[in-house]
Order: sequence, then C-alpha cells, then structure tokens
Amino acid sequence: MTLNNGKKIKVLVVDDSMLAREIISKIISSDEQLEVVATAVDPFDARDKLLRFKPDVMICDVEMPKMNGVEFIRRLMPQYPLPVIVVSSVSEAVFDAMSVGAVDFITKPDIQSVADMEAFVRELNGKIHTAAKANIEKYNIFEKPEMIPNRQYDTKKIIAIGASTGGTEALYNVLKDLPPNMPGIVVVQHIPARFSKMFADRLNIQTKLHVKEAEDGDILSSGMVVIAPGDRHIRIKKNYDKYRIECIQGEKVNGHCPSVDVLFESVAREAGKNAIGVILTGMGSDGARGLWQIRKEGARTIGQDERTCVVYGMPKIAYEIGAVEMQLPLNKISFQLHMLLQSELSERE
Repeated sequence: MTLNNGKKIKVLVVDDSMLAREIISKIISSDEQLEVVATAVDPFDARDKLLRFKPDVMICDVEMPKMNGVEFIRRLMPQYPLPVIVVSSVSEAVFDAMSVGAVDFITKPDIQSVADMEAFVRELNGKIHTAAKANIEKYNIFEKPEMIPNRQYDTKKIIAIGASTGGTEALYNVLKDLPPNMPGIVVVQHIPARFSKMFADRLNIQTKLHVKEAEDGDILSSGMVVIAPGDRHIRIKKNYDKYRIECIQGEKVNGHCPSVDVLFESVAREAGKNAIGVILTGMGSDGARGLWQIRKEGARTIGQDERTCVVYGMPKIAYEIGAVEMQLPLNKISFQLHMLLQSELSERE
C-alpha cells in the first residue's frame, strides 16, 4: 500500500540505539512500498529531520536521552502533526504516548529470539501502512461530553465493545464518563498480550468502573468491565441471570486473537436483545459480522463515526453491511449508552 499519489510511504526512525535504528530501518526497507528517509538519535535531531525530510510516519522510541518520547510527542503534535508509532519495552509509557497523540505502539523484540523478531517484522510494516492513513486531526475536534446522571439501569443488560488501532484512547474516552452502576461491559481491544492487564489496571484507576483483565470463569456484574487478554479469545455464556466469561485459546479470526467477532457472536447468541454492541476505531473488518448478528437479534448497535476515528475501518465496514444502527462521534457514545439504557428501562416500567 502506497499513499494516494502512488509514492512510497516515507518513514523517520528515532532511537538513541544505533543497533535499534539499523534493525528497524532494515525491516522497513524490506517492504518495497516503504522508504526510510532518515534516522535520528534523539528528539532534537528528529525535529530538524522532520522539517528537512517531511516523513509520512515516524517511528519513535519511548526511552531516549535529553527528552523522552512521550514529552517529544506532546510537544510535536501541535506544531507538526503526523502519525507516530511508539516502540517500547513492556511499559505503561506506551499508553501515555497514546494519550498525547501517538496512533499505535509495538513492543521491542528480543533480538536473540527468532520468534520475537519474526513477529516484530510482521507487525511493524503493517502498522506503518495503517498509520499512514490515520486521522491525526481528530485530536483537535472533541467537544465536551454531556454529563451522565447517576440512574438505575437494567441489570439484565450487557454492553460489548470492540476496538483496534487507536482503541486504547477511544475506550478511555467512552468509559471515563460512565457511572459506577452501569451494566457489565465486555471489551476486545487488539493489543499485545503483555499489555492487556496493564491497560485494564490503568483504566481501573482512571474510571469509576471496576476494570480488570478477563479471567476464565469471571461472572460479569454491575459496574464491571472485563478486557480480553491479549492472547485469548473471549466469549460470554449465560448463567441463570448472569453472564460468565470464557477465555479460550484458538486460532486467529480475521487476523486477530482476541477477535471482536468471537465476542460479538457469543453476545448475540447468549444475550440477544439485552445487548448493546459498540464498534470503535480500527483497521480491517473484525467485529462487523458479529455486530450485524447482535443487531439482527433486536439489540441496539453503535459505531464510531469517521470524523473521530483514528482509523475508520472496522466501523466503516460494519456500517456498510447494516450492522450499525447509529453512528456517533466518540464524545457522544457514553451519553448515548445511558440514553438507550434509560429508554428501554422506561418502556418496561
């Protein structure tokens, strides 16, 4: 995939390690549609090369001398907005980088491990292609969300959410405004296995909800959010008037494990019209078919709109096949969840 003008995607690699710069540059250059136009040893070197080479995507290490990657991205985005992919060891700093404007992240490989290096090669160039199409201007278009009053909700309801590229920040923006008595929420976010628990723990601190990485056998309860482990599919199973979580190993579905479709299909089957399905930013088609099945059962469905998606892929395909009942900007989704739950509760009363 090249840019719309047919030219190669130009990449700037920023890392204080000469070995890392050489490895990453060699991997990127193995794709004939990508071109490393420059490398930089620190943010100050990178700033000069950004102006000189005008890259389409920047690969940036988090831990660097003089200025760390998070602070660099924070200062960079208002002046020179471009898609940034963060390369990091297993650290919560990647989520800080996402919060200030990075569009994606990738874990540093163990160069002694063949499996690690092969996975890194597969993932890095794919992420660059995706990042080159990312909507980075969306960071400047959020409006203040509407306040959600603390009301009673139908405990039989369940909310299922799927997300991919850009999803960590999108999920935070949805969950942070929800009250602590919301019906149980089940989430699939495409994320490396070593980061899923870290992400769940971070959301648990940042929101009013009880957020945890899903474990096989968890019983979903009011105010609880479970995040799929990064290397397990997740399904729900109705258990009397509750929903039990199943975490299962399996082959990738739509190129992913966990897969949004695996979750959504179980939600359609087990919860039927008592579900609300939400599909957020991400590349590809994962979740579209499952969301359509949720809607077919008489449940309500929401898709994030193009304007606020980092990558308008998964919500776009879901919308095109008729799976999305309503498209909304990110900052309106949490309030709409509240309104849907309240309207259906009022109808029952």
